[in-house]
Amino acid sequence: MTSKKKNKFTEGRIISSLLSLALPIIFANILQSAYQLIDTFWLGRLGADAVAAVSLSFPLLFLVLSLGAGLTLAGTVMVARYKGAENQPMVDFSSSQSVFLILLTSVILAIISYFSAGPLMNIIGAGPDIIDDSVLYFKVSSLGFVFLFLFFIFQSLMRGIGNVMLPAYIVLFTVILNAVLDPLFIYGYGPVQGYGVAGAAVASVVTQAVAAAIGLIILFRGRHGIKISLASMYFNMMNLKRTFKLGLPASIEQSTRALGMTFMMVIVTSFGSDIVAAYGIGARMLSFIVIPALGLGIATTSLVGQNIGALKIKRAEKAANLSAKVAFFGFTGLGLIMFLVAEPLTAFFIPEDTQVIHDGALFIKIMSLSFGLLGLQQVMNGTFNGAGFTKASMFISIMTLWIVRFPLAYLLSYTFEMGPEGIWWSFPISNLVAGIVAFSYFKTGYWKKRVIRDRSFLTAQE
Repeated sequence: MTSKKKNKFTEGRIISSLLSLALPIIFANILQSAYQLIDTFWLGRLGADAVAAVSLSFPLLFLVLSLGAGLTLAGTVMVARYKGAENQPMVDFSSSQSVFLILLTSVILAIISYFSAGPLMNIIGAGPDIIDDSVLYFKVSSLGFVFLFLFFIFQSLMRGIGNVMLPAYIVLFTVILNAVLDPLFIYGYGPVQGYGVAGAAVASVVTQAVAAAIGLIILFRGRHGIKISLASMYFNMMNLKRTFKLGLPASIEQSTRALGMTFMMVIVTSFGSDIVAAYGIGARMLSFIVIPALGLGIATTSLVGQNIGALKIKRAEKAANLSAKVAFFGFTGLGLIMFLVAEPLTAFFIPEDTQVIHDGALFIKIMSLSFGLLGLQQVMNGTFNGAGFTKASMFISIMTLWIVRFPLAYLLSYTFEMGPEGIWWSFPISNLVAGIVAFSYFKTGYWKKRVIRDRSFLTAQE
């Protein structure tokens, strides 16, 4: 083996490799979540209807994005494997194929979403005072799907080869750009026309276009580990089949999560506006845990994938075990901190309402007990994805949400008459079940047997 200096992720200390991958990914994920915060800040100056019009679109936008974004995971897995196997021609070819497929997928989704905007907003229940703004915002956002998906695939490919800092820098730049463009396109200035609510979508599309352009230039130039080419962008049925085999389960997983967000909100809203507010605060606190957990899971996918590509199965397993320990103990510690400061955190958002503070703090305290298990599940999903066994992640996520959490939330809150507290308890119980199932399945070693059977994948040619 002559790769001592070629690939630090298949050699040396695993903890160093894991942290060097995870920290920039977590940073980039946190930055990307800032888009919504910036939009909400500036739209809030237009009034509550403006915020409501955009908020109504988020679940649908997230659902559409998840259908295509899952396919980008296939790019991460395939590139990571070929990188570990030191098969640069296939790194470049599979990257070109991934960009080609994502481009086609994004164009189709953009067209469908654009012309479905009106009916979708009516179905979701947009009132007459916000229907026009909701439809326009959704239409403009749909036009940006092409740019957004192209940057997603760039990000995924770079993560697959272990180059995680470059996407983070680009995300930082575009977040700053979006913060400048948001007020410009919402309110207008000088010769630039203000578009109101739609202006926030225009600003996002422009920044997404800039990010996509930068990403494509980097990939075509080939100076950062991947070089794509137009000549390799065609329908290769073997690669297409492989991509869908890996990416379709991830798309299903993410889209069911998007649907799940809507379904849970139906149960929550039945208990009144105070509980909705408490749930909203708890959900925001949960996102502060989910974002780094997802980042650690993605880092595990890349690390496991590269070591599998190098046929270092034992090192891949060691990386997964180490990542599991970091996730479980690290997020358990974060959960303990959040448990202790639950009431001040809730009061920060709604300082005057004692009932909401009580309910929100109780939700956070109950949830925080299982943050370590949540982190463990994400790392196990990352391990299965890195091994190319994306169906396992899909089944575990579907089980967590649809078989355990939602039925349990309904049963506890209504059948057992626990009220909103029943909804709160459905979170740690479902995390417990998912964590145990995922880790137990990991320990069976079935994912390693699949890798051994699939070694022919590593030597595949164009």
